[in-house]
Amino acid sequence: MTTNGSILVLGAGELGLAVIRSLVRRAAGSDTQIAVVLRPTTINSTNPAKASELSELRGLGATLIPGDLVAGSVDDLSRIFKPFDTVIGCTGFVAGHGVQRKLARAVLDAEVNRYFPWQFGVDYDVIGRGSAQDLFDEQLDVRDILRSQTRTKWVIISTGMFTSFLFERFFGVVDLENNIVRALGDWQNRVTVTTPEDIGELTAEIVVNEKFADQVVYTAGDTITYGRLADLLESVLSRKLQRESWSVRMLQDELAREPHNAIKKYRVVFAQGNGVSWDVAKSFNVQRGINVVDVESWTRENLL
Repeated sequence: MTTNGSILVLGAGELGLAVIRSLVRRAAGSDTQIAVVLRPTTINSTNPAKASELSELRGLGATLIPGDLVAGSVDDLSRIFKPFDTVIGCTGFVAGHGVQRKLARAVLDAEVNRYFPWQFGVDYDVIGRGSAQDLFDEQLDVRDILRSQTRTKWVIISTGMFTSFLFERFFGVVDLENNIVRALGDWQNRVTVTTPEDIGELTAEIVVNEKFADQVVYTAGDTITYGRLADLLESVLSRKLQRESWSVRMLQDELAREPHNAIKKYRVVFAQGNGVSWDVAKSFNVQRGINVVDVESWTRENLL
């Protein structure tokens, strides 16, 4: 790695683990220290699945630091962050309202050198405030907080949707049990996706490259239209799929009937199509010649 600074990862879910694994590989042979913040109850858990994750983290050499990102105050978190050169946020929207703003303020109070906030998703600047997914406004608040200062360098990594999420039945786009593929808004609408494993690799690569500062970096495993997705699925699976299009108006009406339904909020945003895709050619991985998993590769690996 190009920096000897210590790195703190916030959370060790699907993305956090992927980031930590990639950071550890790059840290081999250096004196870079990698740590992760976990709830005390998680660190002491006897749940077999959690115990396996903890065993892997310890095996990777990551230091486990007790802390509660949700319940902890700005001062509490600032004290945890203070010893670290770089903090990487891998705790997503599941943490709830206000947590991302609190983390940003704690990072700044701790005078951390570099911060990679949890912004692994869509282009919130393009979507703007007041979207159907109200959590996105907080992401813009975090950007405003970071852009209003110069002491802490920040890097936002926009990755699009997790590739697997596109295929989750509850999201509504791909429903193979009922042999249906759907378009959100229009068949020509596009969506950018990247796998968590690739995000981990690309994030680690960006972290070790200190020229990135105070900017948004884009990744893209693939950018695909819903029409192309339907064609691809039929080709790979060798079967005809029923096609349905969910209009923006229909999805807005559904959300109006269930205004607190998070999935229906996401559907409206993706159906409107703003800020949820970008050209693969502008992505960090293409510009660096780094191979990533596209939608067809993911489909062949996971659906056959």
